Amino acid sequence: MRAAYHLACQCFPDYSCKFSRHDFTLPQLFCCLVLKEQMKRSYRGVEALLEDCESWRRDIGLTRTPDHNTLCRAAKVLLQKFRVSRMLDVMVRWAALARILKLSTKPLALDSTCYESHHVSRHYERRCHQTRQRMRAKDAEKGRSRTRAQTVRRMPKLAVGVASHCHLALSLWTGTGAGADHPHFEPLAFDAWRRVPYRRFTVVADAGYDSEEIHELARQDMGLRSIIPPKIGRPRAREQPPGGRWRRHMMRLLHTKTSRRKCGYTRRWQVETVNSMMKRNLGSSLRGKTAWSRKRDMALKTLTHNLMILRLTGSRQSSQHPFTCITAVSLPQVVHPESLRHET
Repeated sequence: MRAAYHLACQCFPDYSCKFSRHDFTLPQLFCCLVLKEQMKRSYRGVEALLEDCESWRRDIGLTRTPDHNTLCRAAKVLLQKFRVSRMLDVMVRWAALARILKLSTKPLALDSTCYESHHVSRHYERRCHQTRQRMRAKDAEKGRSRTRAQTVRRMPKLAVGVASHCHLALSLWTGTGAGADHPHFEPLAFDAWRRVPYRRFTVVADAGYDSEEIHELARQDMGLRSIIPPKIGRPRAREQPPGGRWRRHMMRLLHTKTSRRKCGYTRRWQVETVNSMMKRNLGSSLRGKTAWSRKRDMALKTLTHNLMILRLTGSRQSSQHPFTCITAVSLPQVVHPESLRHET
């Protein structure tokens, strides 16, 4: 919680309005939201948890527990897009000061994943739908396609750009619907490119991002080295190479296993690991009832994952704690870094 508090102190003012009641500060409310996500609790659940843990409240200066309605309203304010971007800027700067990104040798990996819109699994939904169709015994195929189309259109989707060395998310995109991946490449790559100090790194992605325009955007506009398998599109006759200069170059570059390992494409699966880590540690289902609240939930999962990565990296590196440089450069008023080895 202290790491989340220090992050929020860097990004938020104490109060959103000078005429408010000033019962809780914005950094304190953000810590409660991170605790809710890390402990997989609801707003009422984290309220009860904080009521029982006086020492946790004391760590961030809370004299009483915020109400669950207060936390719900705080999520709408603190998890807006520009505030999430500001927090990612600060966390990437912390990671760069701790020298754990290593983008000069390890690539940036991009990928997207879908989350459950509620706590009922897709398998349970499918079996219930099959039972209803057997009872009706009419229009079975039409009913399944219609239900699946509605489910796909409402499915929450998260795309992240991950530093493959440390599993830290450098950029994110949130949306609704299981559509194509290539429109997400520009915001993911550009946000990661502008945040890191070393801007001549490699970007790897799966075939869902394959496009000649994407290679031109990455290589000519941002100076990045993009590596994407050229598998999208209609196959050419007689095994002819794909169209486009960079797509033909990708076909030669990724032709053998040795060349894929040498160019760094085999590091792409690290972003798959990050998606699995977030779903296993923080849950694969979202509690929000609307599309905007689910987007905020996915952004909060990404921020919580980054805080957990920074804390875990600090506990493993006793000689070079990631928060040591943060304390020396950005936060001269905080306590000793060794005390940050408690809860995130």
